[in-house]
Amino acid sequence: MARTHTYETTTVWTGNRGTGTSSYRDYDRLLESTAAGVPPLPASSDPAFRGDPSRWNPELLLAASLSQCHMLWYLHLCAVGGVVVTSYRDATVGTMTETDDGAGHFTEVVLRPEVTVADPSMVDKAIELHGPAHEKCFIARSVNFPVRHEPTVTVTAE
Repeated sequence: MARTHTYETTTVWTGNRGTGTSSYRDYDRLLESTAAGVPPLPASSDPAFRGDPSRWNPELLLAASLSQCHMLWYLHLCAVGGVVVTSYRDATVGTMTETDDGAGHFTEVVLRPEVTVADPSMVDKAIELHGPAHEKCFIARSVNFPVRHEPTVTVTAE
């Protein structure tokens, strides 16, 4: 039985310097996204598009969403599959191509999970479970570009 989940957010532009969008350079690309029960997320456009480099931008958020979704599925599959993960770090890289008309699109995201497991006997299964995690990830299943994985697995030092 299919279930539907709804995700409600509010995004408010906070970059009006007093004259609104009177010209391309007269406003800041600052915004804040909120959702019930979580802290506000200060965001902006990418610095390449006049954004604030100290804030999250939509492109970073997309890459982070893919990384987080994969990690959460992966940890679940490890837990039910007998693989004890003791640490997980992912250095994700998303690549976007900007077109001549100013639009653009992601061409790929590469996840580079660095996983540490509790025992050498778990290494092969730990590597293998990245495939099913990718297949289950809601975000990866929703994008129209490749999401690749380049995992490494080590064993907890004794």
